[in-house]
Amino acid sequence: MYRYDEFDEAFVRERTRQFRNQVARRLRGELSEEEFRPLRLMNGLYLQLHAYMLRVAIPYGVLSARQMRQLAMIAERWDKGYGHFTTRQNIQFNWPALKDVPDILDALADVEMHAIQTSGNCIRNVTTDQWAGVAADEVADPRPWCELLRQWSSLHPEFSFLPRKFKIAVTGSPHDRAAVKVHDIGLRMHRDPATGEAGFEVIVGGGQGRTPMIGKTIRGFLPLHQLLPYLSAIMRVYNRHGRRDNKYKARIKILVHELGQGEFTREVEAEFARDPGTDEVYALTEAEISRIARHFAPPPYERLAERHPRHDARVFASQDFARWVRSNTARHKVQGYAIVNVSLKPTGGIPGDADAAQMRLLADLAERYSHGEIRVTHHQNLVLPDVRLGDLFALWEELEPAGLGTPNVGLLGDIIACPGMDYCSLATARSIPIAQAISRRFQDLDRQREIGPLEIKISGCINACGHHHVGHIGILGVDKQGRELYQVTLGGSAAEDASLGSIVGPGFSADAVVDAIETIVATYLDQRQDGETFLAFTHRAGLKPFKEALYAAAPG
Repeated sequence: MYRYDEFDEAFVRERTRQFRNQVARRLRGELSEEEFRPLRLMNGLYLQLHAYMLRVAIPYGVLSARQMRQLAMIAERWDKGYGHFTTRQNIQFNWPALKDVPDILDALADVEMHAIQTSGNCIRNVTTDQWAGVAADEVADPRPWCELLRQWSSLHPEFSFLPRKFKIAVTGSPHDRAAVKVHDIGLRMHRDPATGEAGFEVIVGGGQGRTPMIGKTIRGFLPLHQLLPYLSAIMRVYNRHGRRDNKYKARIKILVHELGQGEFTREVEAEFARDPGTDEVYALTEAEISRIARHFAPPPYERLAERHPRHDARVFASQDFARWVRSNTARHKVQGYAIVNVSLKPTGGIPGDADAAQMRLLADLAERYSHGEIRVTHHQNLVLPDVRLGDLFALWEELEPAGLGTPNVGLLGDIIACPGMDYCSLATARSIPIAQAISRRFQDLDRQREIGPLEIKISGCINACGHHHVGHIGILGVDKQGRELYQVTLGGSAAEDASLGSIVGPGFSADAVVDAIETIVATYLDQRQDGETFLAFTHRAGLKPFKEALYAAAPG
């Protein structure tokens, strides 16, 4: 993984020192909250419903064991003993006292972490596939390019005060695990069929929120070395035309929509032609690309057999272990190894939460079994990317009693949920209790397996931090005359077949929404054909069978 150089270290320490002074002035009353607000937001500090919340950047979702232990220490010393992993591959601390935040930032800097650009109208944390570098289907490792984008975008003088926040995602695999089509810019690495050269498909204008849109491809193939000048051209067009008079129309998706895909592409290409990266500022030399790529060299893998007899025997002997292997492990690009997905969704738990003891355990397990590395997923889970098949049983035996062995990854119990009205000042309804209630209703793991792949995503307001628009089943909490109602959408996807869910009908009360999900699932199981997945069934059958089941008894 990438290690800070002298510039990174000095940059982060200086920002922490500056913010310490700003906090002191706020506490002395020399700065009003209005004056302090832009300063704290530039350092990832939000004022939530009940307390401040600090959002810590985890670039492209990669953590070392040392960093995870530091996050555990911060949770215990300055918070309430836990952290919340987010759909942006970050971690949030929900209860820090303002006076302690500079000390937290110093502690983060001790392990090469910070909270810069996790808020504000700038380029946010660059995200990627949680299996980057180890996925069996990968065309190329996207992490070096994510790191390049991190360095390019950090305090970029031209793009630090954009019309609105800006999010970039990168994938290196044909199967999109990074949701690139619902980002401001999505980058899909692939190879030119004629030459075999690696490059990027450039997708612009995706996003969720109150105006959800699927991104549009404006370049089918961009050579790797042209990445920075081409993205700079996109950002300049956005900076020039993006709405600053109306925050609801300020995202680049609105600009792409209003200009049209063709005109937007024409303007970007014209801007790119003026500055194609041939000068010293944007020239990406092979030496620089190689320098960054060296930080992501594969660990020293052992030469192992494709199968491990002891592992196979334990799968045969233990139904519980076999269920976990089937749900929570994936094929590794190196034979004899597996990718382990650690669920942060125990039955009835809060999606994405991990307490300090769990964080420390994961740090220990990462060092023992996975070359000291942990990944954060945008599904609010964690990954140990490099585990030998022969170690899976011992690993599972330690995860299970710690509440980290739930075998539900990719199944109905693997629910995404934003913090909702339990924490967030923007929320109009609760998300966490709904997620917990659905989890308990469908806690039977054999039943989840029978249902098959099914992604439920819950947001507590129209800002869609829970990604409900692209859930196979999406749930949006709304306030209607002081009453919480839950609007259900069906058929969304954030993968390479990206689609937005369709509203099934009138919303449901908090007491009725779990029964509604039960009805939706029962309708699917009763009418599916040839083992088709929920998403395939929804796309084939449409909303009609669900509407009939949900609203048949309603008057009129």
